[in-house]
Amino acid sequence: MNASVLRIANKAHYHIWTTTRPSFSNSLGVQQHSNAFFSPFRGRISVPVRRISSNTYNNGGRSSRTTITNSGFVGWYLGMIKTRPVLTKSITSALIYTAADLTSQTMPQSSSSSSSEAGYDVIRTCRMAGYGLIILGPTLHLWFNFVSRMLPKRDLTSTFKKMFMGQAIFGPIMTAVFFSVNAALQGESAEEIMARLKRDMVPTMINNVLYWPICDFITFRFVPVHLQPLVSNAFSYVWTIYITYMANLSKAASVAASS
Repeated sequence: MNASVLRIANKAHYHIWTTTRPSFSNSLGVQQHSNAFFSPFRGRISVPVRRISSNTYNNGGRSSRTTITNSGFVGWYLGMIKTRPVLTKSITSALIYTAADLTSQTMPQSSSSSSSEAGYDVIRTCRMAGYGLIILGPTLHLWFNFVSRMLPKRDLTSTFKKMFMGQAIFGPIMTAVFFSVNAALQGESAEEIMARLKRDMVPTMINNVLYWPICDFITFRFVPVHLQPLVSNAFSYVWTIYITYMANLSKAASVAASS
């Protein structure tokens, strides 16, 4: 009977240690569990078993990714896009247009460019920055949100539809607005603006078709909608160098009169 009582006591003690074994975490955040049990002859034997807790790994993975995403300038910029989307995108457009115009004015230009005769034109850069801040930034925000509502999917069919809309609607309208606003700010009359559009719109739109489809494909296919204006602005840096040059050519009416 005493032997039976001892066996029952040993089994109960073993059950308590195996079900309530202590756990702890090392310096790397990996949980370690100790399988400890009592033997009637050898006393307590602790056998540590190391395993990675799936919850700890998942939480740590998400925490690490969140820390990386929300750290530094990128995190600040993403936060500004969420809290003040229109203002952030407008300032981004203004900065890109400013940088592009600075680059355009420092590049070798033909004698037909008005800025080639007077050196660096600060007013021209201010016009480009103002267009990006007041017109292009808010328009990009509204356009990409509109397209994403009309075509919410990001499959190939939806992507090509978005590209077509950009080439058929957004591109021609914004190019005409850009040329017209810039010409009006330079003091050109309505007749001179129309002559400029007739002269410059077709070659500009041809180059637009050659450049923007691949940029739009990357933007619509792989970029979330709240970051699409930023990516589009990044692609527009090269395009803006070209279009600011085109927008600041000599008046179309004076060219026609001189010929």
